[in-house]
Amino acid sequence: MSKHLLNPQGEFPAVGLGRRLAAMFYDFLLCTALLIVTGGIYKMIQAAIIGEERLRILTDAGKLDGDPLYSTVLLLVLFGFFAKFWTHAGQTLGMQVWGIRVQNADGTAISLWQALLRFMVSIASWLCLGLGFFWTLFDKQKRAWHDIYSDSQLVRIPKKAK
Repeated sequence: MSKHLLNPQGEFPAVGLGRRLAAMFYDFLLCTALLIVTGGIYKMIQAAIIGEERLRILTDAGKLDGDPLYSTVLLLVLFGFFAKFWTHAGQTLGMQVWGIRVQNADGTAISLWQALLRFMVSIASWLCLGLGFFWTLFDKQKRAWHDIYSDSQLVRIPKKAK
């Protein structure tokens, strides 16, 4: 599968921690809404399969707490959100607002495998109290753990001329 070049092309500076966090906050809001909708759809499907009354009984008894299928669906939806944006335009909606893009060193879009690596390592970074993100403060190229591990980079791109 051939890699596609992202536009604009050129040498762009690496993104610092502040801009990363700002874009993540935007995406956090979008992902929260996405997960609420996904949860609603999941519960509607569940109610259609086992019935509303049975669902209510199971929920009240706490039998559905920690549902592994539900957790898996939410994780897959989140990965799908990021993978779609990262592998096509190199930018989530939050990244578009803050003028940053994820790409390979040659300016091409990252692969699905790289997106999976970024996603999983970024989760690990948060589980380590954000240490993987704060790594950008010490790395000469301003890379976070997921940038390093997925062999990708986050760059600041110029605003489009209107």
